Amino acid sequence: MGDPPAAAAPAEQAESARPGYTGMWVGITCEFVEFAVFFVVYFVARWSYPDVFRAGAPRLWTLGGLLITMVMLTSGYALVRTVLAVRRDDQRGARLWMTSAFVVALGYPLVKWLEIQHNLAAGVVAGNNAFFTVYYYLTINHFMHSAWGILGMLWVLVRVWQGAYRPGNPKGVESMAIYWHATDMVWLMLFSLFYAFV
Repeated sequence: MGDPPAAAAPAEQAESARPGYTGMWVGITCEFVEFAVFFVVYFVARWSYPDVFRAGAPRLWTLGGLLITMVMLTSGYALVRTVLAVRRDDQRGARLWMTSAFVVALGYPLVKWLEIQHNLAAGVVAGNNAFFTVYYYLTINHFMHSAWGILGMLWVLVRVWQGAYRPGNPKGVESMAIYWHATDMVWLMLFSLFYAFV
């Protein structure tokens, strides 16, 4: 009867040694696989319609892409600072940095809305050509993943203000930071492929 708890101990130790929850790492792996498929679609379309891709990229709102990049990275930095504050048991710092991360992240939906308005005015409409279709397909999927992240930040923000995260229990805020950094990485690839190096 004593064997099962002993066998479970290594799994618990492995869970505690890794930042964030195992489930979050599994979810991020699935997200990367999903976007790998999307990137295959991108490169097949780009190979098939190189002139359309070269002509389409200059019509995008590059400033919007840069602003989204700044929002993603700045919010990610604030999440890192939140994790560090929680690990030091600096509750005031954790509240400050987590609030900053959430408020900055709210800039993404605003910039995305402005970008869509700009695109519609410039005739950048999904279905007009392969470039615009793939652009909307990938960037809106990324926006949806980021929207889930913003909702997750709201939950973590409430929990931080409740004092739920301590040096012995930082996994919730670590998981949030890990997820947001994963969406950062995907966005940097999207920015490169659509705005910077087409």
